[in-house]
Amino acid sequence: MPEKNIIVSIGGSVERAVKGEYSIDVKAVLSEAWQHTLQSRMSINLGLIFVLVFGMIVSFITSSFFGGIEAVVADAQAGKSEALQMINVIVTIAVYPFIAGIEMMGVFHAINKPTQSKMLLSFLHRGSWVALCALLTSLLISIGFELLIIPGMLLAVLLSLTLPLVVEKKMTPMQAIVVSVKALRFKIGPLLVIYLVLFMSFIALILPIALLINSSLAPLAVMVFLFGFTYLAPWYYNVKGVLYREIFGVFVDENNKEMLLTPTNKDADHNGSDDTFSA
Repeated sequence: MPEKNIIVSIGGSVERAVKGEYSIDVKAVLSEAWQHTLQSRMSINLGLIFVLVFGMIVSFITSSFFGGIEAVVADAQAGKSEALQMINVIVTIAVYPFIAGIEMMGVFHAINKPTQSKMLLSFLHRGSWVALCALLTSLLISIGFELLIIPGMLLAVLLSLTLPLVVEKKMTPMQAIVVSVKALRFKIGPLLVIYLVLFMSFIALILPIALLINSSLAPLAVMVFLFGFTYLAPWYYNVKGVLYREIFGVFVDENNKEMLLTPTNKDADHNGSDDTFSA
C-alpha cells in the first residue's frame, strides 16, 4: 500500500498574507533568528564566501572585455558608467541563483531543518527566474533611491522576500513582486524596525574601522569586523527566513523531512488520499 503523502503547512499563507492577516513581533523575530544563528551559521557563511569569490571572478572576467577594472573605474569616475552597469547586471545574473540558496537556508532554519553549504546548488533549476527577479527588484529599488531615499528604503523592505517566493512558492518574478508588495505593506512599520536594527548592527561593526583606519589598531578593527560579520550575515538571512515563515508560510513534506515544496494542482487533485495540516 503506497505511503500517504502528508504535507504540513508551517506559519502563514499567501492567501492570508495579501489580506494582512498576520502579525509580526519584532523582538520575537530578532530573538528567534539570533538563536538559529548561534546554533547554525557555518552553512550560510560558507555560502557567502563562495558567492563573494565567484562574484569577484565574474567581475574580473567581465571587466577584461572593457579594458580591465581600472579602465572601468576610470570611466565611471568620468561619468561613463555603461560598462560598470553592464558588469553589475552580469554579476547579478551570475550570483543570485546561489544567493537564493542562501536565502532558503534561512527559511530551512526557520522551520528547524538542518542546512549544508551544498544547498547553494539546490535551487539552480529556478536560476533564470531568480536572476530575472533580482534584476527587476534591483531596478525598482534603484529608481526609488533616485527619487528620494525614503521610497528606496520602502521598496527595499517591500521587495525583501521576493526570492523565496520565486523558489519555494514557484512564482514568476512579477507574481512574487506583486504578492510581496501586497503583503508586506500591511506591516511596513515593524519590518522597517527589524531591518533598521540589522543596519545599525552593521554600522556598529564598521564604525571602528572608520575611526581607526589610520592608526596601528586598524588590523584589529578589521578582524573584529570580520568576526562580527560571521554572526551578522547569518542573522540577517535567518531573520528573513523567520519573516517568510510567519508571513507566507512554508510547506513541508513530512515523508521527506529535507524537502520544501509548494503543493501543485496535482497535489490538490489527490486531496482524497493526501493529508494537509496547518501549524
